[in-house]
Amino acid sequence: MYYVYVLQSNKDNKKYVGYTKNLKLRFEAHKKGKVLSTKNRRPLKLIYYEACINQQDATHREKYLKTYHGKMFLKNRLKSYLTG
Repeated sequence: MYYVYVLQSNKDNKKYVGYTKNLKLRFEAHKKGKVLSTKNRRPLKLIYYEACINQQDATHREKYLKTYHGKMFLKNRLKSYLTG
């Protein structure tokens, strides 16, 4: 399994979308500042993830979630979670 995930920065409230084979290990790397693109945006929280059967599906889904329509999908999907 591969996972597409969304992190949200508590510092600037921006989101980061990525994919990985090991979600727990990857999230730990983000939290410890070992990922260059999120190092200065910590602390981070995992706000969403999806499981994909293979890497190709995960990369396609990641690219989609980074588009305008993907961002709107996430906004609608997470509406109740993010607003309380």
